[in-house]
Amino acid sequence: MDLKDIKSIIDLMKKNSISEFELEKENFKIRLKRGHESGVQVLPEDYLIPASAQHAPVSQGNVAVPAPAAAPAPSSGIEIKSPMIGTFYRAPSPEAASYVEVGTEVDAETVVCIIEAMKVMNEIKAEVRGVITQICVDNAKPVEFGQPLFKLRPL
Repeated sequence: MDLKDIKSIIDLMKKNSISEFELEKENFKIRLKRGHESGVQVLPEDYLIPASAQHAPVSQGNVAVPAPAAAPAPSSGIEIKSPMIGTFYRAPSPEAASYVEVGTEVDAETVVCIIEAMKVMNEIKAEVRGVITQICVDNAKPVEFGQPLFKLRPL
């Protein structure tokens, strides 16, 4: 990941009022956290630790790379999580009906919402079969990577 990519993430965080962003792939992990007054701070290169080598928190200013956390206890049902940061929309346009409501039966190909990221509308599919039991995000609100969007009961 180069500086241009990091700046793009920072701009997207500012635009969507996202306070934290974390990315982990292979032997690289970065976490950005917006401060109340100081904007976004990025850990210097010395603080970017391969994910496999992290054992204790490392911090500087408003940014921290946490130690691995225990997995949360599994909850009943399935969560459809956001695959990206952006703005969550329940319908294709303000005048249109929502893609899904509580009680809607979905399958793997059912579009459940749109997430706008960098002026691109990304259709999010359920990827599982089930019945929507909860909508976890309000329409037109920012979402973060991995944030639960919907909960469903599997069929």
